[in-house]
Amino acid sequence: MIISDGPYGVGSSFGDLPTPDALPGWYEPHIRAWSEKATAQTTLWFWNSEIGWATIHPLLVKYGWKYVNCHTWDKGISHVAGNSNTKRLRELPVVTEVCIQYVKEAEIEGLSLKDWLRREWERSGLPLSKANEACGVKNAATRKYLTKDHLWYFPPLEMFEKLVRYANAHGKPEGKPYFSADGEKPLTAGEWGRMRAKFHCKPGITNVWQEPPLHGSERLKVGNRSIHLNQKPLKFMKLIIELSSDPGDLIWEPFGGLCTGAIAAYKLERRCVSAEVEKYLFELAAGRLMYA
Repeated sequence: MIISDGPYGVGSSFGDLPTPDALPGWYEPHIRAWSEKATAQTTLWFWNSEIGWATIHPLLVKYGWKYVNCHTWDKGISHVAGNSNTKRLRELPVVTEVCIQYVKEAEIEGLSLKDWLRREWERSGLPLSKANEACGVKNAATRKYLTKDHLWYFPPLEMFEKLVRYANAHGKPEGKPYFSADGEKPLTAGEWGRMRAKFHCKPGITNVWQEPPLHGSERLKVGNRSIHLNQKPLKFMKLIIELSSDPGDLIWEPFGGLCTGAIAAYKLERRCVSAEVEKYLFELAAGRLMYA
């Protein structure tokens, strides 16, 4: 998975840009590189302001990233602490930022998984109703797994395996193998499972994360001054890592800052590679990691 916590276009911290207008040009080389290396199992978590994300979203779509969900960090009224001049600014105080979940959708022979599944079953020459028989269900196979509409449902591994086995046993001999990515052998259940990003749903978690701004021992300071205004809570980095990866998986944190993502990855037994161009922040992050 990738944790992107780069410029917001608000000019408030290390290396940030003064406005969101320049964000697409700044991010594009990074997004292009991520897209070249990402697989169908990769999840991108993109931290930004609301307007910063809106500016970058078309670029992510251009490079094949599919929007999944917007998660809002609600910092509460304490984030304002009476310092917002609403009469002059003519807007409500901002106490949020967002973390957007994107995935890289798999394709086989240039087709989406939905279209490829339907094509392979039709290619076998079998009636659609036989898919229900193959899966041992009343109508779920035709209604969910082979549908053409937006109600398509990724077949569980055991159901995919049943579709493959049935099509190759009863389909037209001249078209075999069916459900094959290379034309030589059908996909296995394990290979099918790697055709989408990991996601481990945690009960009780929604897309609104209510947490005050960092304070106490977790907030890194010099005297009374915070070192990095955009330091993320460790609990949020742990949350997104647990949601979309397994122990041993690789986490890429391209704009490390204080490398909270790397610390969370280490504590959760994931591998992590982080980068940070500001020497001062890099040295602080290295120190944090030594004592993680």
